[in-house]
Amino acid sequence: MTTTTAPQRIREIPYNYTSYTDREIVIRLLGDEAWQILQDLRGQRRTGRSARMLFEVLGDIWVVVRNPYLVDDLLEHPKRRAALVREMRHRLNEIRKRRDDNPQVDVLVAAAEKAVERFDGSFDETRQKRRQILERLSKITKPHNIMFDGLARVTHVTDATDWRVEYPFVVVNPDTEAEVAPLVRALIELDFGHYSARRRHGLYRRRSALDANSAVINTEKARQASRRGICRTGGLGRQTSDYPLRRGRGHAAGGKNRASGGFGVRRRSDFPPMRPVWAAMWR
Repeated sequence: MTTTTAPQRIREIPYNYTSYTDREIVIRLLGDEAWQILQDLRGQRRTGRSARMLFEVLGDIWVVVRNPYLVDDLLEHPKRRAALVREMRHRLNEIRKRRDDNPQVDVLVAAAEKAVERFDGSFDETRQKRRQILERLSKITKPHNIMFDGLARVTHVTDATDWRVEYPFVVVNPDTEAEVAPLVRALIELDFGHYSARRRHGLYRRRSALDANSAVINTEKARQASRRGICRTGGLGRQTSDYPLRRGRGHAAGGKNRASGGFGVRRRSDFPPMRPVWAAMWR
């Protein structure tokens, strides 16, 4: 009797603590063509040094973009970010020197250089977006209610790691229900997808941002919110929907998919029939 074993799942990209595979990370950062080239070049490896350096570059990018705490750290320390980007570009230059006039390697390195350039430029874009959001939303709610820090963003994403497509860009904590509708209106004007959340068993679960330009409206502090109200978001020069706000469950029905900058919602059937034991600690 012969037994067959499933092929081993190899991960070559370092620092990948997420449930994303190497294929998904390469396609996300470099595109589909880059993954096909990597597969073609796999059989041509000699020492594998160029491949390791490329995967190290992708790992450096991936570990930062998937960790809001590291994003905050590099925003606060430009010299540290410059050193990281400089090391990435050095590795790509070393790969180019070893390409042996292989056109596929040229395409791969060019795609990686664009990824590094996007990574480096994303910090200035993030700083500019934060300034713009703070300036706009501070007219509606108190500035300390507008949170960009890693802790706020991490605690408002689903605890199911394989559902974490993106982290919310900003978390807003309105003091009253009267602030919710103007906040929704302002986020639409800023082209941000949004939804509201309320704590359950100490965690904000079930929802995950599908776009980096997304915001969470935390209704925890809106003590005066009715059991069920309607936040009307008209007056924007285009047809808009009404956003139901349930204080108990706490969700605003915004965009439903990535194209509209919305959020994915885990179905109730996705949860196990019994609540985890650790959930009782948060009651």
